[in-house]
Amino acid sequence: MKLTFLGTGTSQGVPVIGCDCPVCTSADPRDQRLRSSVLVSVGGTNILIDSGPDLRQQMLRARVHHIDAILLTHEHNDHVIGLDDIRPFNFRTGRAMTVYALPRVAGQVRQRFEYVFSNPVPGIPRIELVTIEKDTPLHIGNVPVQPIGVMHGHLPILGFRFGDLTYLTDVKTVEAAEKEKIKGTRWLITSALHHREHPMHMNLVEAMAFVAEMAPEKAWLTHVSHHMGKMAEMDSRLPKRLMLAHDELEIDF
Repeated sequence: MKLTFLGTGTSQGVPVIGCDCPVCTSADPRDQRLRSSVLVSVGGTNILIDSGPDLRQQMLRARVHHIDAILLTHEHNDHVIGLDDIRPFNFRTGRAMTVYALPRVAGQVRQRFEYVFSNPVPGIPRIELVTIEKDTPLHIGNVPVQPIGVMHGHLPILGFRFGDLTYLTDVKTVEAAEKEKIKGTRWLITSALHHREHPMHMNLVEAMAFVAEMAPEKAWLTHVSHHMGKMAEMDSRLPKRLMLAHDELEIDF
């Protein structure tokens, strides 16, 4: 069982267009972040979480040859707008890509990719939307998946637990009932935007407190802004067993 960080950046990615800050101009490849997404591989099953605007680049860089399903955390463009680039997978398998999402998110996908659903023709993506809820576990192939409800500001979104590993992104708060789903996680991935207060995302202090409360064996922070600081500098500032994730990092679980 393996998780690959395909992207660990915010909606703008790192480097940010036109920015010459020390992070955006860093020569350390770990400071270069595509939009947030991960690939969960269990046996021969590949599950993609989120399909942002860097999907094509991520698939090529990670040499991904097949995806069995896509889980969407929410409907913001940096998490869904790359769905058009699933076409090569359609062509390889001859079938539609199954995409799991909250009903609200599925509705947004239908609206933004209206051409996919209104008049399907050869050469456009084939998508099978399956609506899910935070309290309904599911199986993708032989892989059990537990959705987890978290709050992205005032927007309810989803994270996902795969056995001993939990992946959350774009988190601001988590209600007590949803924390119960996370408890016992050995490996926790959650988001930390930067150091300042933000209405939609946890900052570093909030993320550290959340990780301490959940008490995993190891934790990684994703959806990281260029305002967080250089990877090399942050390594020494974080508590033991807590790390910044970076693109192409792989976790065996």
